[in-house]
Amino acid sequence: MGLTSQSLEITVVVLALACVAATVWLWPRLSRSGVRSVLGRLGAIVVTQLSIVCALALAVNSSFEFYGSWDELLGNNEQAPVSVSQNGGQYASIGNIKGGLVQPAGPQGLDRVTGLPKGPADKVGKVESVRIIGRRTRAINPGFVYLPPQYFQQQFRRQRFPVMVVISGYPGGIMNLAQHLQVPQNAGRLIAQGRMQPTVIVMVRPTIAPPRDTECVDVPGGPQAETFFTKDLPDAMKSAYRVGRDPSAWGAFGYSSGGTCSLQLAMRNPKVYTSAVSLSGDYRIKDDLTTGSLFGPGLAGAKREREHDLLWRLKHLPAPQVSALVASSRQGEQDYGDTMKFIHAAKPPMTVDSIILPRGSHQFTTWRREVVPALEWQSQQLTFPQDTEAVKPPAKPGTVPPKSPVPGQGTAPSNAPAASPGERKRVEAEQSRG
Repeated sequence: MGLTSQSLEITVVVLALACVAATVWLWPRLSRSGVRSVLGRLGAIVVTQLSIVCALALAVNSSFEFYGSWDELLGNNEQAPVSVSQNGGQYASIGNIKGGLVQPAGPQGLDRVTGLPKGPADKVGKVESVRIIGRRTRAINPGFVYLPPQYFQQQFRRQRFPVMVVISGYPGGIMNLAQHLQVPQNAGRLIAQGRMQPTVIVMVRPTIAPPRDTECVDVPGGPQAETFFTKDLPDAMKSAYRVGRDPSAWGAFGYSSGGTCSLQLAMRNPKVYTSAVSLSGDYRIKDDLTTGSLFGPGLAGAKREREHDLLWRLKHLPAPQVSALVASSRQGEQDYGDTMKFIHAAKPPMTVDSIILPRGSHQFTTWRREVVPALEWQSQQLTFPQDTEAVKPPAKPGTVPPKSPVPGQGTAPSNAPAASPGERKRVEAEQSRG
């Protein structure tokens, strides 16, 4: 049974209840004096406590996904199989893949998610459970990959699709994205309604070294989370799926600390991600009990920490050519003040849009109200790449090559579902342009 399987969780809970019942039943017999009775009482207490702790630990891990497999829990990451998922099921040798790996994984809780597409993949799309392995960072991150129905359709066989990297909060995991935010379910409905262009969505957690919160930071002498998200993950996805090569096809999306990561990734790496969505994210990264020391000691550490302060970056560094959507609430969200500072501090060529709710708290009830318009917004920022697999004739001397799509304009081929402005659902929250 897998570490996150429901059958294991139920089995351990039943065993814990059985241990409690056995202890209660046998306690009168163990209440006698003597060494054997004392040892029996101690043994019953220890076994009962261990069974309860194991049941609680499995329940917590199932909810927050600190560890996705037994190998990950035991630290056997380097013993993972060397097959690579290619184009929905074909496999290639590890020697043919450069930069990263995407490996098929067990359900990782996907079997417990409600509302996932059922039917032929070319009609409803598909969600795959994978493990993303970084060649540079040696990190292994569980993930779900949503493939739209167009990915499997004949007329799109030579198209590369835009990508959203959707990042959960901490502590949390990919189950929260699929079950509570319903990211693949909402994307499927929006694509079917023509309100979102066909997009590959990879859902991951923000930490690459659980249970430590790595906050998408390259820790000196520690986990290299930023490298994983900006090099390993894109390379892995490009090696395994038909996705865009150009940065204009890539966007980051997240809630809470995942939103913090999304903004950090785009603003610090605009040649990797050209758009970011942050639902209730922060605008600076600081050390706390869950992160440990992220930046290192001394002046060098202070410099690294300052460079992860996005308000400082907007004031002292040139603005990156990216687009961002930030979401907050006037009442109930602690980041509202910083969100308004961020909106007003943004300057060209960067653009910032916002969703400001009258009230809302830092929880899924609020984020569920924001996720659909946020998905629509980011879809408009991403370009639908041209037929990059076709053999292009060499340009004649003296001719000017055609311009590539401008990032952020959301261009699409003629056979792609178009999203007319009149069809898009208007956000009921106030929206402002930075």
